[in-house]
Amino acid sequence: MPKNSKVTQREHSSEHVTESVADLLAHQEPVDYKRSVLNVAGEAWDKQKEGEEELDAENRPAWNSKLQYILAQIGYSVGLGNVWRFPYLCQKNGGGAYLVPYLVLLVIIGLPLFFLELAVGQRIRRGSIGVWNYICPRLGGIGYASCLVCFFVGLYYNVIIGWSIFYFFKSFQYPLPWSECPIVRNGSVAVVETECERSSATTYFWYRETLDISNSISESGGLNWKMTLCLLVAWSLVGLAMIKGIQSSGKVMYFSSLFPYLVLVCFLVRGLLLRGAVDGIMHMFTPKLDKMLDPQVWREAATQVFFALGLGFGGVIAFSSYNKQDNNCHFDATLVSFINFFTSVLATLVVFAVLGFKANIMNEKCVVENAEKILGYLNTNVLSHDLIPPHVNFSHLTAKDYNEMYRVIMTVKEGHFKELGLDACLLEDELNKSVQGTGLAFIAFTEAMTHFPASPFWSVMFFLMLINLGLGSMIGTMSGITTPIIDTFKVRKEVFTVGCCIFAFVVGLIFVQRSGNYFVTMFDDYSATLPLTVVVILENIAVAWIYGTKKFMQELTEMLGFRPYQFYYYTWKYVSPICMAVLMTASIIQLGVSPPGYSAWIREEAAEKFLFYPTWAMAILISLIILASLPLPLVFILRQFHLVSDGSNALSVTYKKGRMMKDISNLEDNDETRFILSKVPSETPSPMPTHRSYLGPGSNSPMEMSSAPNGRYGSGYLLAGTPESEL
Repeated sequence: MPKNSKVTQREHSSEHVTESVADLLAHQEPVDYKRSVLNVAGEAWDKQKEGEEELDAENRPAWNSKLQYILAQIGYSVGLGNVWRFPYLCQKNGGGAYLVPYLVLLVIIGLPLFFLELAVGQRIRRGSIGVWNYICPRLGGIGYASCLVCFFVGLYYNVIIGWSIFYFFKSFQYPLPWSECPIVRNGSVAVVETECERSSATTYFWYRETLDISNSISESGGLNWKMTLCLLVAWSLVGLAMIKGIQSSGKVMYFSSLFPYLVLVCFLVRGLLLRGAVDGIMHMFTPKLDKMLDPQVWREAATQVFFALGLGFGGVIAFSSYNKQDNNCHFDATLVSFINFFTSVLATLVVFAVLGFKANIMNEKCVVENAEKILGYLNTNVLSHDLIPPHVNFSHLTAKDYNEMYRVIMTVKEGHFKELGLDACLLEDELNKSVQGTGLAFIAFTEAMTHFPASPFWSVMFFLMLINLGLGSMIGTMSGITTPIIDTFKVRKEVFTVGCCIFAFVVGLIFVQRSGNYFVTMFDDYSATLPLTVVVILENIAVAWIYGTKKFMQELTEMLGFRPYQFYYYTWKYVSPICMAVLMTASIIQLGVSPPGYSAWIREEAAEKFLFYPTWAMAILISLIILASLPLPLVFILRQFHLVSDGSNALSVTYKKGRMMKDISNLEDNDETRFILSKVPSETPSPMPTHRSYLGPGSNSPMEMSSAPNGRYGSGYLLAGTPESEL
């Protein structure tokens, strides 16, 4: 080697070496490895194939701007769960006290794992299948499992968007169609529909007019044509947003990501002006500190963190794979995680301001109905007028006056009080009636909006917000399917996207039959929870333990230009895997302790009733869990016993634009050294003095060579102090 070369100068210098071989090679001329002595795989040079590979790498779609990318990630992570799941859990698990375990788990589980997925997607620039095939071929089933879970979730998630579309178009009329019970004519007599009279107008409209629901999952009842059309519209919207790739879906995100915040702020301002809104918010954030010691609260908080950020679905990896290599994904992870959290808090304020108003309306209705009962008892001398406090005015009866009168009657008529059939009419009881999911959006919220001035306007805004939240999440979910499949199998994007949407619509018809809502509940509860937990645990293990946390931190340092905090080292290596394992164990125990079931709407009783799944439904439920998890052991076995190729016998090095990218698998330590040092594979390096590792940027200690021969990244870059003839 020339005496004035950069390597020789550093070798003979007494200065501390701080550059890697990759940095040294950045100053050298690019080398075509396939026509050079570094082509140790013996691969024939194919100029056309090489050109296609380079063109594929350079022409990969990219985000038009950083803002577009951030909005896409926010639109994906902020979904319907922030609006109707988080407020329910907050109320159920101690109000303000629930925010503490949620925030703690967001920091120690959510943020590190979200950062991990963003980093691997951006570094490798492939979808979930390509990423995990590259990191650890034997765990390549992670990507396929993610695709399956995305498919299952997308099937029923788009049905919810279809419901929102139906309510959206029904909102363009005054009065709203769910504000009053329908009148049925029986000959010359007009009577109120019995099912509606025994429940409520909004409940009746949801179960009968919208779903036309059957009494159990076993009663199919045929297709609901209205919901079938709405589902077709929903899949058409998703397909149109996806078919032109991220340039198209990214532009959609400008509206779909920002519009929900506009609606939430408008609802919050309007809600705070409603009578009783403060009661709802005060009830919401009154902490029940004893709940913080309940393990169930922590389990539900961990599950919500896990699904709120969309971990394991592949959508996060897919979106980040379209970024530039030097993008600051650590900033992105922190920003999106906490925007997600604050969105949940904002939605909670809105929900309970509205529910506080609704609780006051229902409480006043209760007072009026029971006051009429008391007047009837007074007129028939069942109750004495002496029991009524003198200041009580029945024409302007307040909740406070009624409660005072109620306590007096209960004390005096203690032996016969139950026979009177009087209710306490406590505001606290109304506020404690927790509702979630479809019950919150399509029953409780719609009922509250019937009491709003200009109710159709607010209804249109609310359901347009739900459609946008759903579309944002669906675009990310579909990207978790299309991106890895297109990257891996090189299929035509337009053809695959259209085919996927058509196939999903056909399969999704199971959700728009009269018993479809029960299948939505089944898929929501069981198709994703356990498989995704396993997927994320294996993702964590693949990066932190198989590839190596130290090497991954070094890769991030080179990619980001700064070294991430040591906090991530310990969370990736120890804290997150342990917490996720505990969550998975708790989920399995919960599944065994509580037999799977669902809430069925019984038409004759006009009420919900909890039913257990029949045997055939249990078989479907178990099949969903097994099918979503099946790629994990299947791919491992196939590649462990070399039944399919994992590319582990290929060794290739590409010098491009001053950077060295490598693909090393199944190499012994001496093979790796030979790869770095030898001119041809057959040469054996001469005896060398002790190796000296070069330090990466920002490192304080030599980077250790990997002892795992099967890692896709191979070993760290190493330069040995060898005779010049060897180099």
